[in-house]
Amino acid sequence: MKKFPSLLAACVSAVVLAAGALPAAASTLNQNVSWTIDRAGTSTKYRVVAYGDSIYAGYNGSTINAAKYSAPTVDAEYLSALWNADIESVRRAKSGAVASDVYNNKIVGEASYMQASSTRVVTFEMCGNDGLQARTAFKGQSGTCDYSVLDNALANCKTYVAKAMDYINANAYAGTKLKIISNLHYPGYAADNVQSSCKDAATGATVNLRDRFLPALTKMNYWMCEYARQKGFKCADNFAQYMAADYDSNGDGQVDSDAIRYVAGDTEAAYVTRITSTYKSTLRDANTHFVSASSSYDYIQSDDTHPTYNGGTVTAGLFGGSTGSGAPRYTSFSGGKNPIWNQYGHERMGWALSVSNPATP
Repeated sequence: MKKFPSLLAACVSAVVLAAGALPAAASTLNQNVSWTIDRAGTSTKYRVVAYGDSIYAGYNGSTINAAKYSAPTVDAEYLSALWNADIESVRRAKSGAVASDVYNNKIVGEASYMQASSTRVVTFEMCGNDGLQARTAFKGQSGTCDYSVLDNALANCKTYVAKAMDYINANAYAGTKLKIISNLHYPGYAADNVQSSCKDAATGATVNLRDRFLPALTKMNYWMCEYARQKGFKCADNFAQYMAADYDSNGDGQVDSDAIRYVAGDTEAAYVTRITSTYKSTLRDANTHFVSASSSYDYIQSDDTHPTYNGGTVTAGLFGGSTGSGAPRYTSFSGGKNPIWNQYGHERMGWALSVSNPATP
């Protein structure tokens, strides 16, 4: 028994790497949760199934618990009010997992969760760890810059996002009403505004890390939303929700977060130009998300990666997942939004999912 604390410490160290800076061979941690929004006066129950990595897991730096109200469970609360029903939020998530791992070991390996006859919503997110690993590898380069690590992350993301959508379309319960992907915010947007250690082969000069990472991330996000359009999914544009203000900061007549969102029919070139050039000056680190010219909230935890949350934690991690239920925090929503919809990262992401919720189950 005396050896247990040191073993736990080793596991903690490995998993913190997995969920944060992620070296190429990082460890992963299953963080599975089933939480039912138990609405008074009804026994009818439907299911939301969410597959993903540490974002949907509600990772909070702990190897034994996670946020109770990560984005899919926030959405379940919205659905409970909309449908006047109990909603079971099933999160099958693996912190530290790259897109191929989420696809193979969660979406395919745990397909039974979305095949239950109570399933009405299936959602997933992936590719964040592909991007984090590529960023870590690029930051560690010296000599001549090798951009292939960024290209490979993009290629892997595109491959497994498309595979995931095709598999869900073929295997989810036939009565599923909504299939939706969440795209990526840019963690560390401010911190990445520094020069590389490597030098560009053509210019012989170092490059700005953010200027290299932003286009790669933007292309990932484009293809998540574009494949969604092609394959019958909806796309919750979390980049737009997190990375620009909720007011018109540049006086162009558009709310900043609306101006940068994906629009169906966008070409990749047009979307990338809008994010990396036209409206780049309006992008802000999500640690300070402005909801008005004078008010802001922190959407990112102290690890500069994972979304902030409200509502406590549940067991999820080294000691297994948890199953539980509880009354909704909010039973009605003025204008389709709860009172804290824009104050925490997971609340904002959950609201972004809820916008696509079908009117009836």
